[in-house]
Amino acid sequence: MINNKTIAVIVPCFNEELQIIQVLETMPDFVDRIIVIDDKSTDNTSKNIKDFIAKTFNKGIEINTVLDKIKPNSHNRANMVVQELQRKEMAYFTPHEIYNNSNTDRIVLITHSVNAGKGAGIATGYKWAKDHGIDCVATMDGDGQMDPDELLSLCEPIIFENIDYVKGNRLIHRSALLVIPKVRFFGNSILSILTKLASGYWHVSDTQTGYTAISNKALNAIRLYDIYKKYGYPNDMLVKLNIAFCTLREVEIKPVYDIGEKSKMKIFKVIPTVSLLLIKSFFKRLWFKYLFRDFHPLFILYHFSFLLGIIWMPYLYRVIDGFD
Repeated sequence: MINNKTIAVIVPCFNEELQIIQVLETMPDFVDRIIVIDDKSTDNTSKNIKDFIAKTFNKGIEINTVLDKIKPNSHNRANMVVQELQRKEMAYFTPHEIYNNSNTDRIVLITHSVNAGKGAGIATGYKWAKDHGIDCVATMDGDGQMDPDELLSLCEPIIFENIDYVKGNRLIHRSALLVIPKVRFFGNSILSILTKLASGYWHVSDTQTGYTAISNKALNAIRLYDIYKKYGYPNDMLVKLNIAFCTLREVEIKPVYDIGEKSKMKIFKVIPTVSLLLIKSFFKRLWFKYLFRDFHPLFILYHFSFLLGIIWMPYLYRVIDGFD
């Protein structure tokens, strides 16, 4: 705990048998729950985690579910409706099993029945954390490429300043150009520009990092089961959080590579897919945030500019044709 606030870390993993134990062993003591999501690994990831749980003292503070805690009265029908939705929404998440779920187990292993993607694993972990009322929920990959000593800096803005979402930023570290592989730096830059446009968070720069922390308020403000299931989930999260009027901050973290685990992300396959997602997300944000939730003149101005662009297309064709 930090300042009497509960802390959980979600560790999504797929075929991480070589690195996952190191991640668990180096988790800071202030972390109350380590929620490991095995996305249908084909190696010994789950076995290694179970063996580690069996031979360690896997006890933490008591944390109980918050579902069905609200009692009906004449003033809280709205809260009862939300509680019922939260109970029923489990059907929309990736099918999974919980290996151990005692109210004092520090490490909780959740295994997906199908390989659904990293974003789906994050969503499953978020659901568990929301249902148990965790105050601050961080995400840390199972490949060991995130320094656990930096976890505190991600959690503190949420605990002490009521920030809703905190992202690590590798690009502002002075070693970024020297350590980050050039192709990944290039891909990150392209997706970051598109994400700024789609999400409306203009000051965010390292959009692709998975080292994040989120508040309980933000977890309850978005549809967790609707998070993009694959590698585009960090971009999709930013759009969803902006629509929900959540606050965001970036903190500096170190870029960590070449520790024995090769990235599974194929950058030139990810860019087209995520770019299409961001184009759709841009229009979704316009309609939901600037029309339905809180009307803003930007909604009219953007669409007026789109209309003018369409009307101008024939004249653009004539101008180009005139050069032939």
